[in-house]
Amino acid sequence: MPTYKFVGRDASGTKITGLLEGASADSIATALANKGVTPLQVTEAAQLENWIDQLNESLASKKVEITELVMFCRQMYTITKSGIPLIKGIQGLSKSMSHRHFKRALEDIVVRLESGIELSQAMRHHKDIFSSLFLSMVQVGENSGQLEEVFDQMSFYLERDLETQKSVTAALRYPMFVMIALALAMVAINIWVIPAFAAMFAKFDAALPLPTIILLGVSDFFVTFWPYMLVGLFVLIVGAREYLKTEKGASNWGRWKLKLPVVGDILERATVARYCRALALMLKSGVPIVQSLDLCAKAIDNPYLAEKIHKIRSGIERGDTLVRTHQASGMFSPLVMQMIAVGEESGQIDTLLAEMAGFYEREVDYDLKKIGDRIEPILIVIMAVFVMILALGIFLPMWSMYDVQKR
Repeated sequence: MPTYKFVGRDASGTKITGLLEGASADSIATALANKGVTPLQVTEAAQLENWIDQLNESLASKKVEITELVMFCRQMYTITKSGIPLIKGIQGLSKSMSHRHFKRALEDIVVRLESGIELSQAMRHHKDIFSSLFLSMVQVGENSGQLEEVFDQMSFYLERDLETQKSVTAALRYPMFVMIALALAMVAINIWVIPAFAAMFAKFDAALPLPTIILLGVSDFFVTFWPYMLVGLFVLIVGAREYLKTEKGASNWGRWKLKLPVVGDILERATVARYCRALALMLKSGVPIVQSLDLCAKAIDNPYLAEKIHKIRSGIERGDTLVRTHQASGMFSPLVMQMIAVGEESGQIDTLLAEMAGFYEREVDYDLKKIGDRIEPILIVIMAVFVMILALGIFLPMWSMYDVQKR
């Protein structure tokens, strides 16, 4: 179908423009009128404009960042609290939205709301933007009449989750850069530096020490087989990615990364904090405990721990208590178990879980600030070993040749 460029005014008199596909200019005008827009001009768009718009659409990212969801939740909180009709409020948000994919999704949600379905049902057609946790919270807010509180709580939850993710990423960035730089240096030395020294050593035809023999052997291997090593590295990366897509592979990686030195414990506590925050949020909003646990398993983004949460849910379904099921999982510290027991007895499990989430988040933030002090000695030892092997392998035969020449 051809694309038409339209100019119109909405109910408030604001001038709006855009592009729509339709069979004719009359059908575009009718569609605009049904949306509450008074069409002023509808003309067929030029082919160049169509091509540019399609190019921009294809290049635009479809991934919606958490920061955009946080802003959306805050704006929706203001809209619902002030009593602005949802259709009018979301229409206003879609006009000011810079993210193309999110903008299209909001426009589609407006159309579905105009057809008479609820907000949560309209959002379910865009699960690439809104998670199961988000959709369940919106549905609970609609049923309880507390939609504004749900959006307020979701903005706080997403913001805290984003802060934790940024802290972990920032803390791991420095050691990752160091290890990548070290790997590149090893490749460069083995391909270009050591062969130059090998040619010099061969001229003297002298006996070489063991470290030098090892370095020359490794260098010869790199020079001879580097194309095969690149192919092997590519196959290894692709194979690892495909393995992690499997259920068993994702579960194994979820278990392995919790056992990593230095950072494994921090990742585990960050995941427990995310679980406590999500469970407290849903219980406070009135989501049933079984459904809350199922959504928490999806929210923590660790298949290994998600399996344990599913076992907790199965125990609850059998009639067991929260304390016993959580203790049987083995993923919570005695402090968390004590807080869950007190919360279950007092009926304030959501409040105590939120406090535990805050406690663990503060611990994670503190450890992330100190992670450099813990990783730097390890990196220094690795660099020292690398430099020592290189120095022994290159300078020992040079000293031997100097002694021979001196004598």
